[in-house]
Amino acid sequence: MHRSGFVNIVGNPNVGKSTLMNALVGERLSIITSKAQTTRHRIMGIVNGDDFQIVYSDTPGVLKPNYKLQEQMLEFSRSALVDADVLLYVTDVQDSSDKNAEFLDKVKRMAASGTRVFLIINKIDLTTQDTLERLVDFWHRQLPEAEVFPISAQEKFGVDQLFEAIKSALPECPPFFDKDQLTDKPARFFVNEIIREKILLNYDKEIPYSVEVEVESFHEEDSLIRIGAVIYVERDSQKGIIIGRQGSALKKVGTQSRHDIEAFFQKQVFLQLFVKVDKDWRSSQSRLRHYGYDLN
Repeated sequence: MHRSGFVNIVGNPNVGKSTLMNALVGERLSIITSKAQTTRHRIMGIVNGDDFQIVYSDTPGVLKPNYKLQEQMLEFSRSALVDADVLLYVTDVQDSSDKNAEFLDKVKRMAASGTRVFLIINKIDLTTQDTLERLVDFWHRQLPEAEVFPISAQEKFGVDQLFEAIKSALPECPPFFDKDQLTDKPARFFVNEIIREKILLNYDKEIPYSVEVEVESFHEEDSLIRIGAVIYVERDSQKGIIIGRQGSALKKVGTQSRHDIEAFFQKQVFLQLFVKVDKDWRSSQSRLRHYGYDLN
C-alpha cells in the first residue's frame, strides 16, 4: 500500500508557516524572517518514503490586499484550499481568530465537508500551560471537526507526532512526483528567495516589500556556479538605499546571500548583484506575470 497526498499549509502572516514547512520537509526551502509577508509564492516541498509521498505547500499569509501583488498572494493561499488532501491551518499563541474571518470560514466548511483539517497551535514555547489549555479548548470549539496539534516548529517540539498523523491521513495513491524530487521550483527560484531574505533582514519599513529579485544568469561549472541577479525597486530613492554608501549595503547583502547559496547548492558561488528601478511593478499585471506571479 502506497500513500500520497497534498498537505497545504495556510494561516495568517507571521504564525510560523514557513518554519513548520522547513521542519516537516527537513530542508530549508522557504525563507524565514520575523517580518510579515515574507512568503510571496506557493512553494512545494516533497517528502518521500518507501510507501508514501507527502507534497507540502507553503503559502503566503492571509491578508487584505492593498495592491496587485498582494491580490495574487491571497490567490495562492486560496488555491491551497482547493486541492488539499490534508489542510494544516496554522495559528500561534498570539494570533487572533477574527483577523481573516472569511478565510477561516472557508476552512470550517472544508472540515465540515470531510477534508482532514489539522489545527496547528504554533510557538507554544512562548506561553504557559494554562494559556495553552484555553487555546486548545477555544480552537476545539471553533473547528470541532479539526484535530488540534500544539507544537513549536522552531524548537521541533511536536513536529514528529504531527508528521506521523499527516502520513496516516494520506489517501492510498501512487506518487505524484519522481521519488528523488524535492520541490517543484527551479534552482533560480531559491537564489531569488535567498537574496530577498537578506533584503528583508537588512532593510526596514517599506523597502523590502518594494523589492523583487530576478536571476538573469545562472551558469553551473564543475566546482563553481556563476550567478548574475538584479534587485528591482519601485523608485530611484529606494535604489540608493539598497546600494548604500559606497555600495556598502549591497555588498553586505551580496556576501550574506553568497554564503547561503553556497550552503544550499554545496558549491562555491560567484555572485554579482545589480540594482535597477521598475516603477510601480507591484501594481502592474504584466510585470507581475514577468516575475512569475501566475495572474488570471
